[in-house]
Amino acid sequence: MRTKSLKKNKINVVTLGCSKNVYDSEVLMGQLKAGGKEVVHEEEGNVVVINTCGFINNAKEESVNTILEFLQKKEQGEVDKVFVTGCLSERYKPDLEKEIPDVDQYFGTTELPSLLKALGANYKHELIGERLTTTPKNYAYLKIAEGCDRPCSFCAIPLMRGKHKSTPIEALVTEAKKLAASGVKELVLIAQDLTYYGLDLYKKRALADLLKELVKVEGIEWIRLHYAFPTGFPMDVLEVMKNEPKVCNYIDIPLQHISDAILKSMRRGTTQAKTTKLLKEFREAVPEMAIRTTLIVGYPGETEEDFQILKEWVKEMRFERLGCFTYSHEENTHAYNLEDDVPEEVKQQRASEIMDIQSQISWELNQEKVGKTFRCVIDRKEGNYFVGRTEFDSPDVDNEVLIDASQYYLKTGEFANIIVEEAGDFDLYGKPVA
Repeated sequence: MRTKSLKKNKINVVTLGCSKNVYDSEVLMGQLKAGGKEVVHEEEGNVVVINTCGFINNAKEESVNTILEFLQKKEQGEVDKVFVTGCLSERYKPDLEKEIPDVDQYFGTTELPSLLKALGANYKHELIGERLTTTPKNYAYLKIAEGCDRPCSFCAIPLMRGKHKSTPIEALVTEAKKLAASGVKELVLIAQDLTYYGLDLYKKRALADLLKELVKVEGIEWIRLHYAFPTGFPMDVLEVMKNEPKVCNYIDIPLQHISDAILKSMRRGTTQAKTTKLLKEFREAVPEMAIRTTLIVGYPGETEEDFQILKEWVKEMRFERLGCFTYSHEENTHAYNLEDDVPEEVKQQRASEIMDIQSQISWELNQEKVGKTFRCVIDRKEGNYFVGRTEFDSPDVDNEVLIDASQYYLKTGEFANIIVEEAGDFDLYGKPVA
């Protein structure tokens, strides 16, 4: 029989899934540290908290495998306790308790105070904006709202995150100031739906108002917008983007599909004509803007004709950035009542075709950058390269700028002017210029 170590508990927080989960883990770690706990992120610790993702099949599988991996460590005596929180836990708690009973306790997405209590810490309300950031020091995620009120047929997020709830502008400005004081230069604004921001608090869409306050924060140099819903997009945001140098000429707007039949079944509240018109207005208002989108292929009932419409539209729109997912049949969603009738190999083939088209578009757009100079932020040094990004690229998901570290020295976390000498499908290669 093994004996538990007498050493003080070290809590290891393991984060899976999206940037919203990264943010939640950072808040949890900030609370634990304030409660006098020793806390690390994805390092060795005898108490483990796994912040899970439950969005689509692959993510759920990764979450379950991670739980089982740490339970094995617990059995071997390397870990004393395993707690599970996050979206998977919120969505499947009763099933998980039955199927994987060796976890010490499961917590949902809104049970932070209870989780802290189980870890021997008290929830401190006064810690608004206090977080232990886990991203490189120069950027941080700023979650401006929680939950979602949209009725999209394929999406399980409202089941896991609840109704849309905006964070007041004053609280977000306070948080931004604290991040700036710790050296953060770039804020990546995230929410399930940025477009809806402020409707619950101010009875109007207030994303532009929020941006006008955030640009005043000293030390913040870039503000980037992630996950805007196309229907009801507040066009005054484009004015702010155009007039405020700190607001990056960049937007992440997941469009999911473009065939009218599929959009209707997805309950997206828009059409191909309306979406195309919106993107045209984006480009007219801010010609420099990089637009990132995500698409879903293999949705129930997606015919070859629907897919061809999508393919042609991707060629026509020439998105600067694009990701493509295969449809995942999620229980308790509206689309779960439909037959998941597109075979897996067809889904994969369609996703590959979309990404082949995008890779060509990306290569062509990148060639236009050769010989031009861009202000880049240097995120890290990796192997023989310093790795940076332009304002048109978000961390982890977009193109990167690689600078030969054997020839040039750059400071990570700082900005540098880089002239692009060569370009591939997704990455740029360059050197610093004075």
